[in-house]
Amino acid sequence: MEKKDIKKVVLAYSGGLDTSIIIPWLKENYNNCEVIAVSGNVGQADELEGLEEKAIKTGASKLYVEDLSDEFVEDYIIPTVKAGALYEEYMLGTSFARPIIAKRVVEIAKKEGADAICHGCTGKGNDQVRFELAIKAFAPDMHIIAPWREWSIKSREEEIEYAEKHNIPLKINRETNYSKDKNLWHLSHEGLDLEDAGNEPQYEKKGFLEMGVSPLEAPDKPTYITMEFEKGVPVALNDKKMSPKNIVLELNKLGGANGIGLLDIVENRLVGMKCRGVYETPGGAILYFAHKYLETLCLDKMTAHKKQELSVTFAELVYNGQWFTPLREALSAFVDKTQERVTGKVKLKLYKGNIIKAGAWSDYSLYSEEIATFGEDHVYNQADATGFINLFGLPIKVQAQVDEKLKK
Repeated sequence: MEKKDIKKVVLAYSGGLDTSIIIPWLKENYNNCEVIAVSGNVGQADELEGLEEKAIKTGASKLYVEDLSDEFVEDYIIPTVKAGALYEEYMLGTSFARPIIAKRVVEIAKKEGADAICHGCTGKGNDQVRFELAIKAFAPDMHIIAPWREWSIKSREEEIEYAEKHNIPLKINRETNYSKDKNLWHLSHEGLDLEDAGNEPQYEKKGFLEMGVSPLEAPDKPTYITMEFEKGVPVALNDKKMSPKNIVLELNKLGGANGIGLLDIVENRLVGMKCRGVYETPGGAILYFAHKYLETLCLDKMTAHKKQELSVTFAELVYNGQWFTPLREALSAFVDKTQERVTGKVKLKLYKGNIIKAGAWSDYSLYSEEIATFGEDHVYNQADATGFINLFGLPIKVQAQVDEKLKK
């Protein structure tokens, strides 16, 4: 589509540095087109304050603020946790937030009769892929504008200069100019001193951590919690029934206060480079741990091992922006089948950045104390192991016999 034909653009708008300057840039470079901003509320809390006034003041005709928080937890976070999907230890906080936002942006773009959809993702990152694959899934012929792949701006410093020249208010300055992404699941930090892999993150520096404290500053007394699951879904915390979203929010408070969920990682981006980031995921770390703990009781060996193997594929699909694909849906169907008996309760001890197992119970537990005991039992005949080992080791024995013959 030619620039002159683009009259109305829907912008995925966060109010952060990138999208703040994109509104005036679009109007300057796309024939003063109408810009409609859309912000998906996935739990970024205070970042939504004053967003409408800011969007309108910088040139948008209107702002949609869509509450996607419950759907985000129930339809994206929980399926990923049930899958046990981790991308190189990363709990995918940004990755699974992008598809749900992009999907809603497409819905509004169709409703508004937009000619194009715009996003503020850089040409170096993963998010451009995640947004655009989701857009293609729901509006395959929609024109996409990615300013970072068009404009002459080369750095966040130049973005700040552009904002200052256009009188665009920012919540950051050159000294606090970390690239951050925040939602109810996590907070990521990239850039500045973190770009040097030799620099230790400033966990104890005031203002660096936002969702919790450094383990060094956590209480000297542990916090005990209990969690209940039904078919792999968290349903209660400390014996109180709660929605999955509220469980995550409460776990964020408990985990954050105890220094839980910090991850400093050099990860392999989809676009081919390695990047270094620091993530805060206090509630998510507890939820992953608790769920996996319960699965050790409820899943048989072969299912557990195959699920662990496929969790890598699941994580790669989420990380790479391929949420809306037949394979991800098929894997979710497999995961749901494995979760039919993942029901029960776990007890955990939170202490200075550590999550410690303190007990697990399930009516579906495959663990039998009577069978596993080192004491006397009347259900396991140890003599049966002789025949089992002979058959299990038969290929090794035959191979060794053949090798001996060949040596002679």
